[in-house]
Amino acid sequence: MFLMTAGFHPAGSRYKILVVSSYHPEYLWSQETNKGLTEAFLQEGFFDNREQIKKYSKNHEVETSKAVFKKIWMDTKRKSSKEDIASAAEQVVRIAKTFFPDIILLGDDNAANYIGNTFIDTKTPLVFWGVNGYPLKYNLMDSTEKPGHNVTGIYQAGYYRESLEFLKEIKPEIKTFAILSDDTETGRSKAKMIEALSRQKKLPLILTETIVTNDFEEWKARAFEAQKTVDAFFVLNHQGLRYKSGKPVDMLTAGAWYLKNITKAECSDEKQNVEEGMLLAVDDSGYNQGFEAAKMAVKILNNAASPQTTASFAPQPGPRVVNSQRLKQLGLTIKPGTRVEQYIEKSLAVHDGS
Repeated sequence: MFLMTAGFHPAGSRYKILVVSSYHPEYLWSQETNKGLTEAFLQEGFFDNREQIKKYSKNHEVETSKAVFKKIWMDTKRKSSKEDIASAAEQVVRIAKTFFPDIILLGDDNAANYIGNTFIDTKTPLVFWGVNGYPLKYNLMDSTEKPGHNVTGIYQAGYYRESLEFLKEIKPEIKTFAILSDDTETGRSKAKMIEALSRQKKLPLILTETIVTNDFEEWKARAFEAQKTVDAFFVLNHQGLRYKSGKPVDMLTAGAWYLKNITKAECSDEKQNVEEGMLLAVDDSGYNQGFEAAKMAVKILNNAASPQTTASFAPQPGPRVVNSQRLKQLGLTIKPGTRVEQYIEKSLAVHDGS
């Protein structure tokens, strides 16, 4: 096989680390995972200083005293057809053939699935982060406890029940909710997990409708209609929405419409959506995903661990986050004793201060 392994790393040479992200640099989640990833590598001495992190984050590659980093963006939120994803995967393979990485880090579902299944059972260790839900679904591991192959990583458990409980703490009278999501790998996966929890009667609210579509006009129309009958929304990913022309809808454009037209309270599962303007979340932290994946990668590179025997796990949640602007817009207040660990003061999707 043309790819190197950490075990064959020549003494005194720099590690070659290939990072593959499913998405694009402007995506807020990807920015959070990058912060966690680079902070962990800095702590472990793979970055010499924060200036190198800035250079890497801007140029997607950097050389340090200990490593050569290269990052590839698959851009599968905006280019989500099977042909687009196949083309992006082929680009990763071409770069890997000439870069000869000692390890490949795979950010989120599409990278884990398409790149992971290309390099499974090769001599190159793979570490993923951001896989939504059950991490065995892409057939990369025998079990989470004993992966058995050259692949392990960090997955998102999804703090859906906790986010709904948080919402009910702030607005106790709510009883029903609807899911609102795009029709992407991530969106579908999360919606199915919430539906499963609902069937198991493990949620504090009753799920009455699931809206999953990539058609922006349908997404808007169904959300607007649903608010007539539900008390709240669980807003999931909406980066896969498209206009009738097929052109992608910017996340903040969709968010701006939602915040202007939907008057029901909502929760989400990630801080990025609260930064956008949604009311609250128990954050399934992108920072923690990237941080733990990098720590795991370092152990493998240092021959202190093997992907075959390193258990895959979901990290602890990030903070309980509230958007102050949305709170005010909905006329809600935080009752004494309610635990809020972070307030977001502005909504990125709202530009006029309303």
